[in-house]
Amino acid sequence: MLNRYARAFFSRVMTPIARGLLRAGVSPDVITLLGTLGVCVGALVFFPRGEFFWGSFFITWFVFSDMIDGTMARLSGRSSVWGAWLDSCTDRVGDAAIFAGILLWWVGDGDNPLLAGLALYGLVAGSVVSYVKARAEGLGMRADVGVMERSDRLVTILVATGLDGLGVPWIHTVALWLVAVGATVTVVQRALLVRRQALARADATPSGGQGAGSPRTGTPAGPGA
Repeated sequence: MLNRYARAFFSRVMTPIARGLLRAGVSPDVITLLGTLGVCVGALVFFPRGEFFWGSFFITWFVFSDMIDGTMARLSGRSSVWGAWLDSCTDRVGDAAIFAGILLWWVGDGDNPLLAGLALYGLVAGSVVSYVKARAEGLGMRADVGVMERSDRLVTILVATGLDGLGVPWIHTVALWLVAVGATVTVVQRALLVRRQALARADATPSGGQGAGSPRTGTPAGPGA
């Protein structure tokens, strides 16, 4: 949901930066890879040591590269299937690193098996949310609904983790629960939407025929949001 309302605003903010980088000869792919590297470094260096505020602060700066590279590609007219694929794949890497860093803290010095389990669940559930959408699109259907898409999960966990680093009690626990429940509900919402489309397609297919979008033969697309 946040993705729908915030992307237009941040696109306007990032446009001057994107223009400057293009004038300097920087490729959108370089920004994508550097952004992912920064997120991974921040998550896997700061979070396992319990430095939640500085880790979140560090990561947030690199998360913005996700909007800068897309703006650069649009301004340069170099938007491509390759760029979309690279962006989606690196998003998954960065998201996994964030939850892995949190997980390492709670199984280590944080010593809280419940929160460690929630962090692990958040890592896995986020990947499932993306895969459900990607698989649906690969079969010619849509699965772009959900109460907690990638942007929602990212903002929730980074804000809460940063505030936890400032000493705000319970907020990290609440955020991990929100992500776990929200991602689960999103998977169910997307599954129900795909099921409705699949049943409608089956009803429209002549008896004995097999449409091009057979659920056993379709080719999955790249990861979605």
